[in-house]
Amino acid sequence: MSKSSNEQPVGIQELYSPGLNADIDIVAVHGLNGDAYKTWTSDKGNVNWLKDANLLPKYLPNARILTWGYNANVLSLKGRTTSSDRILQHAQTLVAQLQADRELENASERPIIFLCHSLGGIIVKRALAYSMSRTAAKISHLHSIYTSTYSILFFGTPHSGSRKAQLAASLQKLASFTTPTKLLETDSNLLRALEEDSEILQNISDQFAPLMTRFHIFFFWEQERTELKYTKDYIVDETSAAPILDNTERSGISANHRNMCKFDSKDSPGFRTVVAALKRYSQDAPGVVRTRNVRAGEMLSVQGWHEATELVGGNLGVEQGRSAVAGLEGGADALRGRDEELGGGIVRRRGLRGD
Repeated sequence: MSKSSNEQPVGIQELYSPGLNADIDIVAVHGLNGDAYKTWTSDKGNVNWLKDANLLPKYLPNARILTWGYNANVLSLKGRTTSSDRILQHAQTLVAQLQADRELENASERPIIFLCHSLGGIIVKRALAYSMSRTAAKISHLHSIYTSTYSILFFGTPHSGSRKAQLAASLQKLASFTTPTKLLETDSNLLRALEEDSEILQNISDQFAPLMTRFHIFFFWEQERTELKYTKDYIVDETSAAPILDNTERSGISANHRNMCKFDSKDSPGFRTVVAALKRYSQDAPGVVRTRNVRAGEMLSVQGWHEATELVGGNLGVEQGRSAVAGLEGGADALRGRDEELGGGIVRRRGLRGD
């Protein structure tokens, strides 16, 4: 397990693996002031539903379950340092680390389902837009995260901002009055991104909007208020957490913002809704993502063809150029043939199932 200097787990952590039987990767991404483990662990019984044998692994035994840790702190208390990275830097790191982990596990084309709490959803949206744009020959391996992602479950993600981010900034100031300066530092980059009408948030939403039709999306909102010093209120209200959009699912969870992604038993509010969606997505994902990867390989091959012809025109002779282009065209033909074969297999399987 990798940890940062403040003892928070960072990077990709494997919580459960079925070994060679894995056919999907579930990746959990925590939010503001969150933790790769604690965000998904209930206070009652200290149960982490992502790895507990009676919870998620029981219902999805063929899923490899991962969590990704990063520094999302906005207060440096108890030895923790604040995050100096902005959303883009976190998104780039997520893509690089997840791609590296999957490559080493020989799972670069395995389907991905993301579980995102709060700010984690914003980072995943930015990460997918970043991965989608990585198509140049030298960095095309990063494109696989976008291609392989099948669905995303958002828990209390402020898609249109949250006025409570402004309140959080005020609470930082209150804390500074009672805490020695050397023990407390603040970094408002992450908080500013969550403010209502934030330009950063709007830009990420604009980048993600054209990609949404490729993913199965489930929005969850908190149905209980959170204790906030002298009052109780929703951290992210329903309209921000679960926008009403075509071809997306939405549901409330009877818990506050902090606890809405913590389940200590199969009877916990929201657990069965979440797991039923994960089972449904995991059954359909392999065939769809397999075809996507074939098509993506063909697209990247064609783009490589164009890059090679430019290089050929500038540096090689005519016969060498023709030979290089012929090799690329042969690779593209092979990919097309594989795509057709897989497509036929999918059709045949559907015919046998009667759907």
